[in-house]
Amino acid sequence: MAELVWIFVSAALVNNFTLALFLGLCPFFGVSREVGTAVRMGAANLFVLVITSFVAWGLNTYVLGSAPYLRLISFIVVIASLVQIVEMAIKKLSPALFRQLGIFLPLITTNCAILGLAIFQTNRGYGLVEGLVFALGAGAGLTLALVLMASLRETLDLADVPKVSRNMGLVLITAGALSLAFMGFAGLFSAE
Repeated sequence: MAELVWIFVSAALVNNFTLALFLGLCPFFGVSREVGTAVRMGAANLFVLVITSFVAWGLNTYVLGSAPYLRLISFIVVIASLVQIVEMAIKKLSPALFRQLGIFLPLITTNCAILGLAIFQTNRGYGLVEGLVFALGAGAGLTLALVLMASLRETLDLADVPKVSRNMGLVLITAGALSLAFMGFAGLFSAE
């Protein structure tokens, strides 16, 4: 049980995909203008991460055992298919959210955090439960990063910021500060 907690905390905080490993930056910068949209994008990413983890485990365990050279292309095909399913479901269930996410919803397909999860999971030899906990931690960390950035951006929109540092300049400075803050989690647990 302690190992599963460590996997979750490590993926969410210590090795946060966005703020420590710099994966998933496209939705991080593109969808982090409003907290509500960031939460929903985080939830969509979390869903895709969990399903990808399950499918990657199944592929790696039952299909790709004798053909590891097909791992990368198989993961890409699975992720693209899963994102299309999620996109169709969101379009059907919540057209307003579909319009809010815009181009960033199909970009989950090329989100390197999703592919990174599948590769990290198989390289670390995680089983089904460990892989699912890893996916939940990675999704929680990605959602946390999106929500933190969105809340900071909403606050900064109300601040008196010099014209030269508005928009993306200030966003990049804020992202750097968040990243430095998350680097502090590296000392959270001691290796024994």
